[in-house]
Order: sequence, then C-alpha cells, then structure tokens
Amino acid sequence: MPHSPSEPRHVFVYGTLRRGGRNDIARFRPAPRYVADARIQGTLYDLGSYPGAVLGGSGVLVGEVYAIAPSLEAQLDQLEEVRPDGSGEYIKRSVRVQVGTTHLLCLVYEIHPDRIAGRGVIASGNWFDR
Repeated sequence: MPHSPSEPRHVFVYGTLRRGGRNDIARFRPAPRYVADARIQGTLYDLGSYPGAVLGGSGVLVGEVYAIAPSLEAQLDQLEEVRPDGSGEYIKRSVRVQVGTTHLLCLVYEIHPDRIAGRGVIASGNWFDR
C-alpha cells in the first residue's frame, strides 16, 4: 500500500487494539495519537479471544481512529499476521472514515474470509458489547 511519508497515516481499530483492549494500541511505540471515535460499515465476527470484521454491507463497526508512524504500522501488520499474498489472518485495507466533518483514509485490518466460517456475528458491531 504505497504511502507518501509527508501524509499522516491513520488506522481504524475495532477490537483488542481499542483503548482498554487486550492489545491496547497505546502500549505500542512510537505511541499512536488518538484522533476520534468512529464507525464504519461492516460485520463483526466473534473469533473467541478477538474479533474479525468483514467490511461493507449494512452493519456498523464501532472503533477508534489513531495517527500512527510507519514503524507502528509494521508492528500492527505483524500482530495481525498480514501477508503480502493476502493469505494471512487479516488483509490490510484502505477505507475512508468520517471523523467529524472530514474524511480520513484509514488502514483497517479485515479478517480473511476463510477465518469466519461458523463464527457468530456481534450484532452491535462493538467488540466490547459481546
């Protein structure tokens, strides 16, 4: 995913990376900067100790937007088991997210479709409400 170093990089997190989650993004270095709470279209699946989201559709995902450094993005890619050929646990996507009156291009980690077979949907779209 090409990116100009002069542009801010943002990520939308919806599961264990959220504030207070098991993998709270604030524990990573360099520290991310919280931008806002946000919502995007998608369906949230319960994978046991963590969720996975499929983007699009009529459902809503509840999450948070953070500004991140390239080295933090690399750590998140590793945590989410992103692979260049798309065969990893998650696939890194770019999604426009409305934040207040503006839109930010955010990275979103979408679960690989093979990982959701037989998994329950979290209807609220909020991992913390399961």
